[in-house]
Amino acid sequence: MGNERMKKIMFNDRYGLTRKVLSGSKTQTRRIIPDIEIDWVRRGKVYLPVGGFENDVLFMNVRSILPDAGISDYPAPAKYQPKYEKGEEIAVAQCYEDAILDVGEEEWNKQHKWYCIENLRKRAGLHNKMFVRPDLMPHRIKITDIRLQRLNNISDEECMREGVVKWMDCYIVAGIMENRGRNNVCFDTPREAFAALIDRINGNGTWENNPWVYAYEFELVR
Repeated sequence: MGNERMKKIMFNDRYGLTRKVLSGSKTQTRRIIPDIEIDWVRRGKVYLPVGGFENDVLFMNVRSILPDAGISDYPAPAKYQPKYEKGEEIAVAQCYEDAILDVGEEEWNKQHKWYCIENLRKRAGLHNKMFVRPDLMPHRIKITDIRLQRLNNISDEECMREGVVKWMDCYIVAGIMENRGRNNVCFDTPREAFAALIDRINGNGTWENNPWVYAYEFELVR
């Protein structure tokens, strides 16, 4: 895949997730599949997940609720397909200011002549990673596995790989604070800590709603 086609992936900075990825301590991420269950029940048909991939593409069983109907497989609509592919290298999004700090100003200007620091000062991506070019990002991850699962099916070990940290006899997530931001909230289990994290990122009630997600495993490659 050429650089011009490279994708980028964003991790939440408020809870320190980008830095955990770059340190190699975060090696999984879960991305919610929006409204998939709403579309699984449509026009007298029930759509059920097969529970795996065929050529890295999600397929669904389509089973009519009519007793004499047959069963067929078809590719899920594009919006339900995983955004990233197994084996794909993806740029870790950082605002240009952070990326330049990681690389160093002299090295950045040497590598990116047409996107030197002076030319980036008026670009939206200087402080907002939503607007950065993937090929200019200094760090990459490689997707090593993709699974379709319910959010609540995450294990304690997977919660740790999502960015939960053990501290003494409890578990914390950087950025989840109490007492006006002075102390980390301590949770009894990794799942409780992850549930709090997912609710803060995706909105209250996300964990309780237990949506379908793609669980991406990855490794830092640079």
